[in-house]
Amino acid sequence: MNSSLINHFSKVSDPRIENKCKHKLIDILIITICATICRFDESWESIQEFGELKIDWFKNFLELPNGIPSHDTLRRIFLLLDPAELQNAFYDWANSIRKYIKGETIAVDGKTSRGSKDSSLNKKAIHTVSAWANECQLVLGQIKVDEKSNEITAIPELLDLLDIAGCTVTIDAMGTQKKIAKTIIDNKADYVLALKGNHENLHDNVRNYIDNQLDKKITDRTYETLKTTDSNHGRIEERNYHLFMNLDLIEEKSEWIGLRGLGVVESKIINNNGKESFERRYYITSLNDIKRFSKDVRGHWGVENSLHWTLDVAFNEDKSTRKKGNSPANSTVLRHIVLNLLKKEKSKKVSTNRKRSLACMLPEYLEKIVFA
Repeated sequence: MNSSLINHFSKVSDPRIENKCKHKLIDILIITICATICRFDESWESIQEFGELKIDWFKNFLELPNGIPSHDTLRRIFLLLDPAELQNAFYDWANSIRKYIKGETIAVDGKTSRGSKDSSLNKKAIHTVSAWANECQLVLGQIKVDEKSNEITAIPELLDLLDIAGCTVTIDAMGTQKKIAKTIIDNKADYVLALKGNHENLHDNVRNYIDNQLDKKITDRTYETLKTTDSNHGRIEERNYHLFMNLDLIEEKSEWIGLRGLGVVESKIINNNGKESFERRYYITSLNDIKRFSKDVRGHWGVENSLHWTLDVAFNEDKSTRKKGNSPANSTVLRHIVLNLLKKEKSKKVSTNRKRSLACMLPEYLEKIVFA
């Protein structure tokens, strides 16, 4: 049995008084992870029930000195457990299972867990900034922030914890900050940063320059272009990626460490009723390769489609009832652990939901997901 998960998460400190612990912390974590995989995580009572149903199976991997912990014990542990310690164990574990891919797209984005809001205590919903490795399909790390606006300070902290050398970091417009660009370059990575109105002058300069080039078909400047066409359920989307390497009109160019290109994506969507829509999205980047630029822009949406969407739809994160103490933050890390386990298990070419159903029915498959 490969005990990577147990080895890494056994390092997390137990918040309880040592001589009063009937159950080992690692046993509690593994039982909760397995219950979450098998959809028995809607309440602490259901996690206890799952443990009791599977106790003979769990005894193959865990000590369980006093059997399965009660739902009160489970609730208390996740209420008290230090989220920073659990996150640090997660970083180490995620790095150990990650297959490093040079040039990989690492999408950084924030998500609010709406179910963590507790109006009775005037407690806002927690907001988490996550790093998603698109080719590996793994969460590399996450940091909880108090407000969405705090993403700006959290992103450099998160990036400094990760091995991003040789990769491209993509971030939406809120993360388009000079300090963040410098952090990425200092860590020997590249960046593709979206531009919107929160950088009004820079956005306007880039937009005006690019629009003049494209709309007026000015030919005294050179740029690279790549076109893609996708068709899905009768809807056709044509994308034109353009990368401009002339920075002469960008007054702030020297303040953006590593800046080498100005990018734009033109997206034309034709719906099955014949209706068309068109938009341009603008970027600054340290890349000067149109193929990498187009790959990284497309890859950024992996954090929405493969991470956020899955957490909302498959894990019902926004409906979570865990609101008190450290429980919401710890539960977010727990769901990221489970998602990584499901993504890295590739012997069955089925959806995440199908893997969870099979794990519930087949103990040998659950063992493969958690311990292989």
